[in-house]
Amino acid sequence: MESLCSHVTLAFLVLLALSTSCVHGQGTRVGFYSSSCPRAESIVRSTVQSHFQSDATIAPGLLRMHFHDCFVQGCDGSILIDGANTEKTAGPNLNLRGYDVIDDAKTQLEAACPGVVSCADILALAARDSVVLTNGASWNVPTGRRDGRVSSASDTNNLPGFTDSIDVQKKKFSDKGLNTQDLVTLVGGHTIGTTACQFFRYRLYNFTTTGNGADPSINPTFLTQLQALCPANGDGSRRVALDTGSVGSFDVSFFTNLGNGRGVLESDQKLWTDASTKTYVQRYSGVIRGLLGLKFNIEFGRAMVKMGNIGVKTGTDGEIRKRCSAFN
Repeated sequence: MESLCSHVTLAFLVLLALSTSCVHGQGTRVGFYSSSCPRAESIVRSTVQSHFQSDATIAPGLLRMHFHDCFVQGCDGSILIDGANTEKTAGPNLNLRGYDVIDDAKTQLEAACPGVVSCADILALAARDSVVLTNGASWNVPTGRRDGRVSSASDTNNLPGFTDSIDVQKKKFSDKGLNTQDLVTLVGGHTIGTTACQFFRYRLYNFTTTGNGADPSINPTFLTQLQALCPANGDGSRRVALDTGSVGSFDVSFFTNLGNGRGVLESDQKLWTDASTKTYVQRYSGVIRGLLGLKFNIEFGRAMVKMGNIGVKTGTDGEIRKRCSAFN
């Protein structure tokens, strides 16, 4: 009997060890704060909603910030750190917005559950809530990330750029474990938000050495509209919708616009002119229907969960910051 008990005990300990290692291996999980901070997600949601009501442009800002965070050092809140030569100071991140939303949520969470919820998780949740507020579908966000202890401007060199070819874009996404469908899906986040004239004006006047000098992939009627919004010597900081006619609504019109030569950024329009990505644009926009069609809202949530697990720090790695803008 004693021998049997010892075998049962040993078996139990082995199972316990296996289950513990499995949980550790998963890293993040849905409902991570259900016991330690039950109101965590609702606090973030209400904070984003409050800021959104006074400034709807905060939604695309938060979505873009999460993307830029995950592509550098993994999804660890390194984008949030203040100081010289941090990620925040790098060229691609100079126009990011929404830091005040994250700080506001963190202040409330520290009052409710001190030292429990990471800034990286706040950002991931805020990105999801931003999509929901702009009429997109919700998804379950796995949490349990810890905050990184490194933030360097030089690490942002591999962020996707607005002049990148499709091959370069695919390489940058592949390096993060994301495939071609993920690339098209996540770029679809441009269905909300704006960009500045300085990032695409060269397409309107200085793109070719023949004809009118404009990028031939731009719809002629749309070219005239863009030239009126962004004159050759006009204000480079002027903002223009990335998804013409639907700037504040999370929908598939962004993909429809690409099919009609109405992509604003060169890197976006190339999704239509390259065969490897064009099929996904067609499947999202509804040109390809039936079994081969894709539901953008559903796939976007899946891609965001996949992206949200890039290089996450969990367990004893990293820290839980007291303030999101500074290391402990």
